[in-house]
Amino acid sequence: MDKKKNFIEIKNIVNKLKKKGKKIVFTNGCFDILHAGHIKLLKKAKELGDVLIVGINRDKSIKKIKGKSRPIMDEKQRIEIISAIEFVDYVVPFGDTTPEKLIKIIKPDIIVKGGDYKKDEVIGKDIVEKYGGKVYIFPLVKNISTTKIINKIKKMKK
Repeated sequence: MDKKKNFIEIKNIVNKLKKKGKKIVFTNGCFDILHAGHIKLLKKAKELGDVLIVGINRDKSIKKIKGKSRPIMDEKQRIEIISAIEFVDYVVPFGDTTPEKLIKIIKPDIIVKGGDYKKDEVIGKDIVEKYGGKVYIFPLVKNISTTKIINKIKKMKK
């Protein structure tokens, strides 16, 4: 099964899943260099519901957020890697700098983010809470981040 879906496909899928009473969990990110912190967050997110949908920033949006030197891996590679994770059900690339439009389409029961966010900073919090949804923040895995990995590689090159 191809896990990559566009906005129209995921809307139709979610509508069918909700009719079956399935709990939808959503998270998003760049997932530029996949590391243990990402895996732990995705696994915990899946444990909160029946279906895990992951929004992935397209390359253009990452450049706007993180600068010209990013992403390290292009969106095709990042989508393929996240799709290979067994507890991820669907992957939806989005081109905006935030997943707000995607959240409005999916209307997840739960949004999950890592501990680098405060609950009030989570895009979509106001949307999901209006209809009784929740936002969960999971603590970051100590000393693991994409930026730290990139900086370590840069030091090794010197």
